[in-house]
Amino acid sequence: MRIIDTGIPEVKIFEPNVFGDDRGYFCETFRDSFFREKVCDTEFIQENESKSSYGVLRGLHFQLPPFAQSKLVRVIVGEVLDISVDIRIGSPTYGKYVSVKLSDHNKRQVFIPRGFAHGYIALSDSVILNYKVDNYYSPESEGSIYFNDQTLNIDWKIKFDDILLSVKDKEAPTLENAKLFNFSDKLYR
Repeated sequence: MRIIDTGIPEVKIFEPNVFGDDRGYFCETFRDSFFREKVCDTEFIQENESKSSYGVLRGLHFQLPPFAQSKLVRVIVGEVLDISVDIRIGSPTYGKYVSVKLSDHNKRQVFIPRGFAHGYIALSDSVILNYKVDNYYSPESEGSIYFNDQTLNIDWKIKFDDILLSVKDKEAPTLENAKLFNFSDKLYR
């Protein structure tokens, strides 16, 4: 597995070694010891899956302490544009984001650490996305940021009129008005 650094040091892209032949392919998608040694010492305790059609945008979501979550995200079917936004007030990369295409073809994964908002948009007709988290969902701790916040200036790669949002995501606050993290918060054990 190869690790690709991004413009934000804590956000990492993983590219697996894929072994294919006439029968199909095999690749290792996660190894705990490798992850702990190369990225951070965290334990993933839950795995989630979602299905979306073209234009569905989910995000930008996060959970505040003590239920903050890291995510390891990959696409099983289709293609998404995946976005990680640093929402740690005082961080040198506060308000910056990493954008990466994840697909069943490139088999890349992205690690989104605690202190980041996460979102993605389906770029193919159908998407099945899978992600591991290192903390349980807590409705009282959830937060979100409006996907089209002008201070973030995210290029979602599709026309605005083609974007499909949940009611919750349509009503999300801007970065300036959201309850966020402090860079000094202890986010890991």
